Amino acid sequence: MATQPQIHGDADDGYGRVADVFRDNFASRGEVGAAVTLYVRGRKVVDLYGGLADTRTGRQWEADTPVVVFSCTKGILAICAYLLAQQGRLDLDAPVTRYWPEFGQHGKDHVPVRWLLTHQVGLPALDRALTLDEILAWDPVIKAIEAQAPLWQPGTAHSYHAMTYGWLVGEVIHRVTGQLPGAFFRDAVAEPLALRTWLGVPASERDTVARNLAPPPEADPFVDPVAERGITMGGAFAFPADADGLVSFNDPAIQAAGIPGAGAVSTAEGLARLYAACVSDIRGGPLLSAASVDDAVVVRSRGQQRHGPPDTGQRWGTGFLLDSPPARPLLGASSFGHDGAGGNLAFGDARHAVGFGYVVNQMYGAGDERANRLTAAVRSCLPA
Repeated sequence: MATQPQIHGDADDGYGRVADVFRDNFASRGEVGAAVTLYVRGRKVVDLYGGLADTRTGRQWEADTPVVVFSCTKGILAICAYLLAQQGRLDLDAPVTRYWPEFGQHGKDHVPVRWLLTHQVGLPALDRALTLDEILAWDPVIKAIEAQAPLWQPGTAHSYHAMTYGWLVGEVIHRVTGQLPGAFFRDAVAEPLALRTWLGVPASERDTVARNLAPPPEADPFVDPVAERGITMGGAFAFPADADGLVSFNDPAIQAAGIPGAGAVSTAEGLARLYAACVSDIRGGPLLSAASVDDAVVVRSRGQQRHGPPDTGQRWGTGFLLDSPPARPLLGASSFGHDGAGGNLAFGDARHAVGFGYVVNQMYGAGDERANRLTAAVRSCLPA
């Protein structure tokens, strides 16, 4: 019988239910290594971690252990886009071509920036075959996007842009600021807030990153050719894992490059602090204005995707996953964030002034309730 790992950290009075569920995820849900952090009104009230960061070596999960958080990255880019909008440098409803003229080929000339963030632009997959080296180099992907015709008339449907979202939004950030999104995020957000969150892991931190474990095979996996092409970038890498069970994003080269839609590396504390800073005073007042938050939580896409699994309630704002029962219930209509492949989840909530981060290294697929159970526990601890 496996030994229950010791859980480290603290949960303030009134938040014991979160600690109980976190502990039970190890006991009954197959957790291997994980951390959860919760801020409420600018104060850290839960900060827990435990288990193994690397099952090969027995390395323990520490308070500062980061891990690849997959599509939680998309929320990071959305925050960057809103910051630029607040500064008057980016108009979310202006044509993409105002900032990125070459994007306007093949009927894309009138696409607004917002549709890049709402999965409506019709570019979830690319026709051009790219090598992994080309993908990690940035520019070849941008050229392929410029030359790609939309798979549907932009604005008339939506499908999750699993990987292309990152280059679509990231290149707008690049054109506006002159910096790739990882550098802009580092300078404008991560370093001022003292986050252990990176889009492009520094060499000095490489050995601290937890190693992801592949999810077990699904009995009836969803397969759609377009979605498959999109999530693997045309087969340039296996996602989430190859035939031998090796998770592609454990590759140091991928982590260093910072795949912009799925490659961020963070601690739970980093994600929770980031979203707490969006809605409360962490260092000098909220990062996002009330107007930005109000705009972010407007539902822009919902219902059955053009290329996607059966609809289970996902609702998308501008760059963020919103409260989406039954698949991903958050705290309510004022919640905004993003989940990530395998079980990660990060979000903020304006009404409760909450920042939440949960990161894992044992990946699971459909039916994984670990994050939802923690969110329900948080909900039970907050005022009605």
